[in-house]
Amino acid sequence: MQYERPGKLEQALTLLAKDDWTVLAGGTDFYPALRGQPAKCNILDVSALEALREISRQTDYWRIGALATWSDLIAADLPPAFDGMKLAAREVGSIQIQNKATLVGNICNASPAADGVPPLLTLDAIVEIISDKGTRKVPLQNFIRGNRDTDLKPDELVSAVLIPAASATGVSSFTKLGIREYLVISIAMVAVRLAANDDGEITDAAISVGACSAVARRLSDLEAALIGTNLSCNPAALVQPSHFADLAPLDDVRAPATYRMQAAAELVRRTIDKGRGLT
Repeated sequence: MQYERPGKLEQALTLLAKDDWTVLAGGTDFYPALRGQPAKCNILDVSALEALREISRQTDYWRIGALATWSDLIAADLPPAFDGMKLAAREVGSIQIQNKATLVGNICNASPAADGVPPLLTLDAIVEIISDKGTRKVPLQNFIRGNRDTDLKPDELVSAVLIPAASATGVSSFTKLGIREYLVISIAMVAVRLAANDDGEITDAAISVGACSAVARRLSDLEAALIGTNLSCNPAALVQPSHFADLAPLDDVRAPATYRMQAAAELVRRTIDKGRGLT
């Protein structure tokens, strides 16, 4: 077992190219998974790479560095389209966890119940990946391939999440259902982003559901149905069971699949109503 904590990104990439490493940032998933036992893998601690913590606006996109924590996101000056993300950030564990855990760690962990994924999907997020061979960019919907399965190769590191400026428009909201209000894994969760023109007609809609399939899903048919609908005409009434056909919820100790599906539909209606009230 080796432990390295490089101070420069180039050093981290050189190490990744030579050996197999488990990348450690906030550690809020890594350490609990050890269950009190010593680590047996090589650990590459990237927490000293402060250049990866920045949240900034670029010409064509917003950039969220790989070491940006949930607390950093909550405090950042971001457009209303990110409000759903901020609501999700407040649902991630306790404040102490929010101070250490990173958004990128959340997506790399690739849990079906990862709170950050649904709001990121509504923002058309792109994952920036680097190695000593160069940089590549992968849409989040393609980056997470399944339960605990991502497109990240052993010699690669996620450097940032990019949000296209064209997707950072409108307003957004997030709703999570668990067996209690705080400190809980999701039974179902929904993120919604809506944009409307001066006449109140919806011009852009993005809706995603998490914890109801191996990977969080956008509801593209429902999004298409909402376009052109006036906010005054109760757009939540357009939600139909057929809009959830791509979901595949599982039965587990938190909830049966049938309940998850029903809960997801109700959460979508409520979150659309919340978004309508914000526009």
